[in-house]
Amino acid sequence: MKLSDFIVTEATVPELQATDRNGVIREMVSTLASCIDLTEEEAAAVSKAVIQRENQGSTGFGKGVAVPHVKHPAVKRIAAAIARSSTGVDFAALDRAPVYIVVLLLSPPDNPDQHLASMENIFRHLQRDTFRRFLRQASTKEEIVDLIKEADELPGG
Repeated sequence: MKLSDFIVTEATVPELQATDRNGVIREMVSTLASCIDLTEEEAAAVSKAVIQRENQGSTGFGKGVAVPHVKHPAVKRIAAAIARSSTGVDFAALDRAPVYIVVLLLSPPDNPDQHLASMENIFRHLQRDTFRRFLRQASTKEEIVDLIKEADELPGG
């Protein structure tokens, strides 16, 4: 599985407007919702579910990265979006550092294996220092999309 199999490049946010965790989640769900045919009501329900999941335990795993995710019945196919914040957002990350890269993953509840495979793929790439650094420096949607394509071409990518 490649990042491009589930990352919706049209939903890439090169500079988040929101400055707090819940705002970031709402902004990203809203951006992704229009690409995956979620109604406004469904997007609101998905945002609420992601925030509830985040309240159970932060998905900010450190190194300036968070991967909020949820399985929700309104989601018909697995989809992810990447966003960045040049100022950083408090995600209550494990290392207490601000988060600069957010990867939102939405999955239908009936495909846990694909959800897990997608999470593993995201984490594998985000563990790479160069990938994180270049993502953080990317200032346009095109630069972020190019990084995803390059990551997919790496051995084991």
